[in-house]
Amino acid sequence: MKVSVIVPVYNLQYFVESCLLSLLEQETDFAYEVIAVDDGSTDDSWQIMQALARKFPHLKALQNPHNMGLAKTQRRLLREARGDYIAYVDGDDLALPGKLQALSNHLDAHPGCQLCYHEADMFDHESGKTIKLYTQGYYNFSSLKPSGNVEDLILYGNFVNASSVMFRRHERMLSAIDEGCKIILDYPWHILNLLLHPGTLDFLPQVLGRYRMHSQSFGGMTRASATRREQSLQDMLRACDNALAFDVDQEIVARGKSHHLYSAALYFLRELDFKRFARLVEDSVRPPGEAGCWFFDDRHQLAWENRNDPERVYETLFGGCK
Repeated sequence: MKVSVIVPVYNLQYFVESCLLSLLEQETDFAYEVIAVDDGSTDDSWQIMQALARKFPHLKALQNPHNMGLAKTQRRLLREARGDYIAYVDGDDLALPGKLQALSNHLDAHPGCQLCYHEADMFDHESGKTIKLYTQGYYNFSSLKPSGNVEDLILYGNFVNASSVMFRRHERMLSAIDEGCKIILDYPWHILNLLLHPGTLDFLPQVLGRYRMHSQSFGGMTRASATRREQSLQDMLRACDNALAFDVDQEIVARGKSHHLYSAALYFLRELDFKRFARLVEDSVRPPGEAGCWFFDDRHQLAWENRNDPERVYETLFGGCK
């Protein structure tokens, strides 16, 4: 089996059929399987998956005995996967035609690549309209390289759309799932994958998938909760710290964590949560005299220097009052 596509599902009755069909109807010149695991849904997700499995022999529909959470569901999906290459798609996202062939072709042609990912159209579920391109719309896209490595992930953050990846199977791939993270699992997963089986991280600029934004999506729920956004930050800081056990340079890890704190500070500034902004931007810069200050960019330095005047920072960075 050349490719396994793994899909976690939990309470996605309105989305899972279109997601799975977009994968099952891919045209490829190789054999592939789609493995979907329902994590104890309380809606009709499981029934929809079973109906599709009766029509498509290359769909394996499985169900956890009870709700086990995303990390354990991902581990089960990886244990079930037989492919030399493994793609991941969230159960509410969509694959576009040619996705599996393009990613597989890239791994075939670039033996030094461990993980590749494509551009994704981030769209609003209600209107169907594009919000932005996930990677090329990332605020520091100009810093990214078409072929990077694990240090780029640590330094620049979560610029890889979770549903866009394909990677090579390896003996330690189950160890790449960090169950200590509570919300953000894809970012630490990609970092550990590249540390446990080193290789390049390559970007395909073609739009080969659609990332759905809705009220119950991870992104939608995080935007609605300051507490959840702070937990997401802690998960990303943990992901950077995980790299220390693999002898990644401490300076790289420190700069990555500084960037995450700065990014979160900007998020709360935009939300007019000035208290969280001030605290996080303060934490994002090492004090003078301790290996020197480090700023991600000029905006970071401006935000830190004016942290006690958040209204001024907001006006300067975002162009006036919200």
